[in-house]
Amino acid sequence: MSALPIQRWRALARTELRPETPKGLDALWHRGMGLVRRTLMTPSMFASRAERVLQLESEMASLPSRQFAEETVSLRVRFRASREEPHDVVRALAVIREAAWRETGMRPFPVQIAGALALNAGCIAEMATGEGKTLTATLPAIIAGWRGRGCHIVTVNDYLARRDAEWMNPVYRACGVTVAWITGDSTPAQRRAAYSADVTYATNKEVAADFLRDRLLLGGVRSLAGALASEASRGSRFDHLVQRGLECAVVDEADSVLLDEAVTPLIISGDSPNPIQKRAMIEAMQIASELAAASDYTVDVRRNEISLTPSGLERACALSKHLGGVWSGRRRTEELVVQALTARLLFHEGKHYLVRDKSVVIIDEQTGRAMPDRTWRDGLHQAIEAKESLDINAPKETLARISFQRFFRLYRSLSGMTGTASEEAGELWRTYRLPVVVIPPNRPSRREQRPDRVFASAADKWAALTDEIERLHAVGRPVLIGARTVEQSERLSQLLSQRRLPHEVLSALRHEREAAIIEHAGETGRITIATNMAGRGTDIRLGAGVAEKGGLHVIAAERHESPRIDRQLFGRAGRQGDPGSAQAFISMEDELFQRHAPHAARWLRQRLVTNPVNPAIARAITRRAQADAQRLARNSRRAVLRSDDWLDDALGYAAAPL
Repeated sequence: MSALPIQRWRALARTELRPETPKGLDALWHRGMGLVRRTLMTPSMFASRAERVLQLESEMASLPSRQFAEETVSLRVRFRASREEPHDVVRALAVIREAAWRETGMRPFPVQIAGALALNAGCIAEMATGEGKTLTATLPAIIAGWRGRGCHIVTVNDYLARRDAEWMNPVYRACGVTVAWITGDSTPAQRRAAYSADVTYATNKEVAADFLRDRLLLGGVRSLAGALASEASRGSRFDHLVQRGLECAVVDEADSVLLDEAVTPLIISGDSPNPIQKRAMIEAMQIASELAAASDYTVDVRRNEISLTPSGLERACALSKHLGGVWSGRRRTEELVVQALTARLLFHEGKHYLVRDKSVVIIDEQTGRAMPDRTWRDGLHQAIEAKESLDINAPKETLARISFQRFFRLYRSLSGMTGTASEEAGELWRTYRLPVVVIPPNRPSRREQRPDRVFASAADKWAALTDEIERLHAVGRPVLIGARTVEQSERLSQLLSQRRLPHEVLSALRHEREAAIIEHAGETGRITIATNMAGRGTDIRLGAGVAEKGGLHVIAAERHESPRIDRQLFGRAGRQGDPGSAQAFISMEDELFQRHAPHAARWLRQRLVTNPVNPAIARAITRRAQADAQRLARNSRRAVLRSDDWLDDALGYAAAPL
């Protein structure tokens, strides 16, 4: 039998696809205790505990380097042996706070300490933009690292994973904790080494994908006993596992990862050559081009679905009759043609994907980033390749899959932080049993939230938006414009270029200079156009003299379906008590209104042509459209959750803990 590290054996005991669900009286007890826990987790409770940490500041500051190191080692040993008491957590945070000051010159504020305590207690900490969530996360992560079972800090992109790990490394090193990061181009050996560190930074996609790949290696192994037997009989295949179990996770931008991306299934797939299907997709695209809207098919804009009418199905069958093969069945004919219509009408270049190096590259709608190693499933990717007249790649065969909702419920300890969680506190509790704690800002916000400017047409909106950018640039204020799609960012860039206004564009097309663009976005007169890449995790600092001019001004070129994403974008202005302002420019032709409030948008558009409209009316229509979009999103997540629970009940198993 090969020598497998003990951490790997422990991981094999934690490979169950869900924790064991309490039954009967145990279920009632867990539910009751959960409600008590949710009630007790209040900002005031964590604020009072943070005060106890602050009271130790003078003691820690007076310790010479040698004694301070001895104090750190003593605490690390206590946590590693699982002998810590509640007062040890307070003392540990005081030590880590002092280490941060000595190594980086940053001493966590009281609100950051309160946020760290909330994370350590297994909560979602809502902290405003610029409140220092990166530093806050290191405090509970170091305590988890001392326990010796690993901690994953989950970020929303590779750039932040590497940046935060490198930035906070001096603090970890001073506390005797190893840290590493994983990006999309990390090799298996690098991943194995990174997961062996005490703290590992990675995106949710990378951590979940590594979990699925390990599951494929484990095959039918379901428990530690099975692993030992398999290892003895088959050799050392478990040496190739990269993870050492799902013990603790701190999720940055928790609402995005745990809610917005919750229904996205992560799939590990392999090539499944099928020349017949590739040819059928080209034929389906040709048939779809001959069908007429309304008479042959209908488009449900609200639900983003296409359906063939009875006459449309008859016409599709007639057009494909001579093709034979897969076109012989009516059901298969309908599936292929609907897939082709979906690719033609509902998926657009610059919004959902890019064509790069003669291949289709998906754009993540939540982050605005390109995902070159991802493909759509069920033939949709091949349909879009046929639409763009590209070489059609072989369809994929699903080897393993899991939803993010299901994956994150596997962690024994889960917490998160974000600037926008209170709106969805109920769903976060129902799905993950995570209470939301709103941490007050260190300094009161000085951001001016201006009322939306409303226009009848998109052309009027873009013209007014360009005028506003030119006006702000003339007075020297930096401007950040949030565009929903790559297409919108390129359109605005052309309009600004026509007026000879210098600007930078940050999108999936132009991501290489992200760090440099963000670094200078707060300087005098800067104009930055960005997709959702700049909506989360970015901290724009004001340049010299900018505060006197009014600070950063943020413009949303369109309202998002989720008001939380709008809040994230507006939160780039007015960080840490800085001055700033924010405003949205909307038109009744925007996708939000066309999909979720078409009748109200049509009525308001007619009114806007002749008369100005009360801002309260436009605000009410926007809220109605966003509420409808969020209701659909919640229903979708609820359906996936029911499916996950059904899988757990029908196929799940639970391994006994060590």
